[in-house]
Amino acid sequence: MKFSVAIDGPAGAGKSTIAKMLAKRFNLMYINTGSMYRAVTLKAIEQNILPEDKDNLLKLVDNLDMVFINDELFVNGKNVNAEISLPNISNNVSNYAAIPELRERLVYLQRKMAEKYDVIMDGRDIGTVVLKDAPIKFYLTASPEERAKRRYEELRLKGLLIDYEDILRDIIKRDYIDSHRETNPLRKADDAILIDSSNLSIMEVVDKMSDYIKLFKQNTK
Repeated sequence: MKFSVAIDGPAGAGKSTIAKMLAKRFNLMYINTGSMYRAVTLKAIEQNILPEDKDNLLKLVDNLDMVFINDELFVNGKNVNAEISLPNISNNVSNYAAIPELRERLVYLQRKMAEKYDVIMDGRDIGTVVLKDAPIKFYLTASPEERAKRRYEELRLKGLLIDYEDILRDIIKRDYIDSHRETNPLRKADDAILIDSSNLSIMEVVDKMSDYIKLFKQNTK
């Protein structure tokens, strides 16, 4: 039986960064489900496919070959990590991710990955939908202000000029969309371990999660 770790939480909580570090520490395959939704958003925008155009959107998804190589997402053979991190994708991804049929397609792909490999997966509905039986589940969060500050610094280091208040408004908007969508809304699984990273460093969060994973592994030997 394959081992899996699920990490859920709102945008900007540090899920991806921390999941990558845990993947290396415990020799797990890291699957960034948010990147998959971002990749669909990128390709849909490139082809002028609106969220309400479900037929063409699903045709698009069925023709995307998505593969994670060294923690980076390749779509149809091209590394798209830099493109899917841009503000335009962040501002639109929740509108596409809210589409039930799209979520069904990607959830199926994510589960197939978890059946083949020991994985750590992060997103909005991993512990509640994608990997409901994962033995270790975390819900990682932080205040909207702290998450906006982190995203601002991340974009600033990439040379992008963007207003902090705009980022904060977008994060609050995304939180609302993600937690109020009809299909698989963002919420903490009943058996997930809550970790608020507002006042914790990345390494403090990684060490805290590692302790839970080590304890589980020790108790199941």
